[in-house]
Amino acid sequence: MRDVLPDLVRRVAAGEVVGVGTVVATFSSAPRPPGAAMLVGADGAAVGSVSGGCVEGAVHELALGVVGGGAPVLRRFGVSDDDAFDVGLTCGGIIDVYVEAVSAAGFPELPLVDASVRAGEAVAVATAVEHPTRAGARLVVWPDRVAGGLGSARVDDAVADDARGLLAAGRSGVLRYGPDGQRRGEGLSVFVNSFEPPPRLLVFGAIDFAAAMARLGAFLGYRVTVCDARPVFATAARFPQADEVVVDWPHRYLAAEAAAGRVDRRTAVAVLTHDPKFDVPLLEVALRLDLGYVGAMGSRRAHHDRTARLRAAGVGEAELGRLSSPIGLDLGARTPEETAVSIAAEMIALRWGGGGARLTTTEGAIHR
Repeated sequence: MRDVLPDLVRRVAAGEVVGVGTVVATFSSAPRPPGAAMLVGADGAAVGSVSGGCVEGAVHELALGVVGGGAPVLRRFGVSDDDAFDVGLTCGGIIDVYVEAVSAAGFPELPLVDASVRAGEAVAVATAVEHPTRAGARLVVWPDRVAGGLGSARVDDAVADDARGLLAAGRSGVLRYGPDGQRRGEGLSVFVNSFEPPPRLLVFGAIDFAAAMARLGAFLGYRVTVCDARPVFATAARFPQADEVVVDWPHRYLAAEAAAGRVDRRTAVAVLTHDPKFDVPLLEVALRLDLGYVGAMGSRRAHHDRTARLRAAGVGEAELGRLSSPIGLDLGARTPEETAVSIAAEMIALRWGGGGARLTTTEGAIHR
């Protein structure tokens, strides 16, 4: 939903009623994750995707129906001999798509959600997608407040509590309750669409490889920071794709960000300085934090020298085991851009449990 949210806000603010199809659950090799969305206006124009093309036509028709006054609908799409090339998923996956009409009157909290997303504030939208009378009701949940409602205080309290757990984990998904919010029950299904702040990519070393890494990190949806202690190199003009460029000693900057609570297990750190006076103090800090990825550039000789210095500084073997060094996957990369792809590929593989092998040489599920 995040990628189509600006268009949705613009259309709704202009007084349009927009059909929105949202992936709420996936099974097997589904092409898009929960939260992926497609918008359809009254004129039939479509933005976004729920399946990469497999079932867009069917969802488009459903969206036009709800824009025309039809009731919201929860529809499952999968493969069968009859629908594999019609409205099914040729990839073999199964997805549940909830299709609803969104308007200013029906979703008055939408501007608040948009403001929070643009400000980097965590917010979740909990929508009743299955219930005899409450389908379409919404509760907007922030870490410290709520807006809207799902029909009863008991339901709101239960959903808000559980939605905050999903929001903290950066996950979207369906929660199921009894008719009045009982956690062990059936009859009410609520989809929680989490809009957590984007993960951070901290790139240390204001070099040409860092510029390529900043471009690719921004493309992948990270909030990118480039940090270097040398003001002549760490300039916004050299890194236009970075969200911020910081002049500071790398280890001091990372320690301050950690103390302020601005890094977490979704944060990726790419150390591209390959200079011991910068990267060893920095890695001492980074490897003792609960980060999602810590990689350091350099030759194998530089890697062995670096790890020896880190051991001498008291960094333990378990902490060293979390270091990706030399950084990246073995792609044969030569240019800064190819090297950035190699680093990003390793980050993705570690995040989702991929092995980094060519898919043509593997068997089993593609998506984990």
